[in-house]
Amino acid sequence: MPRTAIILTLLSVILAGCGTAPLASTEAAPATPTAIPTSTGLPTSTAMPSPVPDMLYVNPSVALGPISPLIYGSNYGPWLTVSFDMLPEAYDSGITILRFPAGEWGDHNDVKTYQIDQFMDFAHKVGATAMFNVRLLDGTPEQAAEMVRFTNIERKYNVEYWAIGNEPTLYNAAAKNRGETYDIDRFNKEWRAIAEAMKKVDPTIKLVGAEINQFSYDPSPGATTNFGERDQEWFVEFLKTNGDLVDVVSFHRYPFPRSRTSGPPTIDELRQNAQEWDQIIIHARELIHQYTGRDIPIAITEFNSAYDKSVSGEATPDSHFNAIWLADVLGRMIKNGVFMANEWALTAKGGVGGWGLIDQYDVYPAYYTYQLFRRFGTGLVYSSSDDPDVSIYAARRADGALTVIVVNLSLEEKIKAIDIEKHANVQAETWLFDPDHKAENIGTLELSDSVTLPAESVTLYIIQ
Repeated sequence: MPRTAIILTLLSVILAGCGTAPLASTEAAPATPTAIPTSTGLPTSTAMPSPVPDMLYVNPSVALGPISPLIYGSNYGPWLTVSFDMLPEAYDSGITILRFPAGEWGDHNDVKTYQIDQFMDFAHKVGATAMFNVRLLDGTPEQAAEMVRFTNIERKYNVEYWAIGNEPTLYNAAAKNRGETYDIDRFNKEWRAIAEAMKKVDPTIKLVGAEINQFSYDPSPGATTNFGERDQEWFVEFLKTNGDLVDVVSFHRYPFPRSRTSGPPTIDELRQNAQEWDQIIIHARELIHQYTGRDIPIAITEFNSAYDKSVSGEATPDSHFNAIWLADVLGRMIKNGVFMANEWALTAKGGVGGWGLIDQYDVYPAYYTYQLFRRFGTGLVYSSSDDPDVSIYAARRADGALTVIVVNLSLEEKIKAIDIEKHANVQAETWLFDPDHKAENIGTLELSDSVTLPAESVTLYIIQ
């Protein structure tokens, strides 16, 4: 049962004042073809009510399963290299998986063996798992198989996660220049040929796909996705054709700009967008179950608020508010059981564009979001808020500490009542990220009847 369904079931348990749920598994089901079911029992994209209205609520006794360690990922090089001066910050970033080579570079260039060696050394120093994308556009099964052979057989790097191509939904523009067409059928045929060749070299690898450039969902009657029905069509046809081979289902998501002329998002648009991520993940899981007959882990291998190079705006990727939005999006991914998430990107190319965590000579605000989450627990527990501007996420750490992250997307300070089940007047080590604090330890606070949440803030409470 997907974690979202578990949460909905647990809601009735909590309302009845009952106990602990079993841990949910994050393991993929065996990759065997099954008949497409006529219906699913999966939940709809409906906001879940809080069992305690007008209050931030945590029930540590209700365990919702392990949090995937690969949720805190990013994208990297060879064209997105961290400057020498910023290597210490990269090594201390808290990033747990790096996707290489990032973006479309790998579909226009052949990865050299020395680049693989350099990347693996860097990933090791960061403490991150490696994920590779082999070339699809103008690539061959033989070329992809050789990359697997060199990496895992000759060098014994044992890279587990492999994707094929990057954003094939955009290939047709390049194909047209050569008098060709790149459509869904061609993509699925070429993807499968490469996948089978890679698996022959190393049957232990996990295949990630389809890597489409956008996936979104609007549950309103008659609505389509923000980028039209094309992206969902590619997603569905991939699941129909290659759902028996894929181990992790992936897509990309950049909600802004909404059009080529609309420009970067405003703060209000980002505030509203945060809630979209629940709907996207639930909808993706519904389609996976419907067209493969099984539950497959979900990866969002590229995401950020905007795909353009806009900077210095109130809510552009280099802004403080974008970092607060990112914290809420990460929390929603965790609550919805996403297996892997790779923000775009670890560093901006030569300082051009404000994406990611690290600039040439400093860090971006989003860096501090990951500094807080690296202290977050590994076992999700139940939490809820009925305030659309205030989200709460809670987890147990391996040392037994209860960790609680509260995100305030509002431009105003909020004072919220907080109820941590079976805890009264607890002492909490408190970390704050707001316009005046860069993920700083501000001391020990007493969590009694209420907490004060600064405007545009993320607060981490650690309760021993």
